[in-house]
Amino acid sequence: MSRLALVVPCLCLAISAGAAESPAGAFSFRVEVAVPGQPGAVYDATFGDVTGWWDHSMSGDPLRMYIEPKPGGAFMEIFDESGDGVRHAVVTYAKRGEMLRFEGPLGLAGNSLHMVTTWTFADAEEGHTLVAVEVHAAGEVDARWPAVIERTWVHFLVDRLKPYLEGGGAAQD
Repeated sequence: MSRLALVVPCLCLAISAGAAESPAGAFSFRVEVAVPGQPGAVYDATFGDVTGWWDHSMSGDPLRMYIEPKPGGAFMEIFDESGDGVRHAVVTYAKRGEMLRFEGPLGLAGNSLHMVTTWTFADAEEGHTLVAVEVHAAGEVDARWPAVIERTWVHFLVDRLKPYLEGGGAAQD
């Protein structure tokens, strides 16, 4: 028997010895809020530089944080002048004033989780836009995550984005 035949099974055992089961699951939810402005203007004010309303980060005080509203664009957090940072998600669909979709784990980077976040913008009454965020996630899911993530999105839309836009973050079309 060759030496390789003896070594390969030993390597396989060493690699799998530390494996552990991870909780698997899926969840989804939708959050909506009506904000002042026309869909195109609200879309423009929501994306690009998000530091006016997005208040969660990995660095604690990012140099830049932005969502590029174009296919292949990134949701980036740049930590410092050296360019260190994290790509939170990648934009897979963008149609100004109507919809933006990105895929990425956001603050759960490092976990085996596929998360798709879809933003929609629709005319609402009296010069307002209905902004909806729908999240679908599957993979390694801790039982606490769905409720925490949904509460976080309520915070982003209701507590942060809406007051930001009401304060003039969105120009009128």
